[in-house]
Amino acid sequence: MSKGQDAKLPTEMALTHVDLLRALSFAADKHVGQKRKGAAQEPYLNHLVDVAHILSETAAGGDIALLMAALLHDTIEDQAVTAEEIEAAFGADVRDLVVAATDQKGLLKVERKRLQVENAPHKTPRASLLKTADKTSNLRSIACSPPDGWSADRMADYVSWAQDVVSGLLDGGKVFDVPHEAEARAQLRALFDEGVTTALKAVAACRAGEGVAASP
Repeated sequence: MSKGQDAKLPTEMALTHVDLLRALSFAADKHVGQKRKGAAQEPYLNHLVDVAHILSETAAGGDIALLMAALLHDTIEDQAVTAEEIEAAFGADVRDLVVAATDQKGLLKVERKRLQVENAPHKTPRASLLKTADKTSNLRSIACSPPDGWSADRMADYVSWAQDVVSGLLDGGKVFDVPHEAEARAQLRALFDEGVTTALKAVAACRAGEGVAASP
């Protein structure tokens, strides 16, 4: 049997740190040149690594497929990568997680946001953990490097919307029956709530700045 015939797909073997680094390399290549919307214009890869890092600090940190999906979660939505490409490179499990985190870019932004709230209760536990980590990272970014031109009201609206999404992801009677996922749920809830507190402090500071700027 040839070497090519012997090769196994990622779905046929246990994933390792090598696969995680492959996902990181893939994400870095696909997002090259993309920047965050923050005033600091950070490389987009920073956000993807942050989402994976947040998950790694929870009881779900040993779920390599979930960490890979965290690194890849915006490739379909932002970089026109297909679900088939993700599956071919990383397996069906990672593909399903990435697809679950992907918005329909063809819809208006207000509709995409509405659907995130509506669909959140129906996400699987692992997809819910991924999306909560994503929202937590975004809240941290609002606090340290808010999008250029965002007013305090727009920042506050984002925080409120993120809370609605995460409530659907983690609450409402959703069953996390795998022990480490249930533990990760509680840990991510705490991290998200910390992110909300930090973001709201940034909103208050922004409002104070706007008030100063409006003074004669």
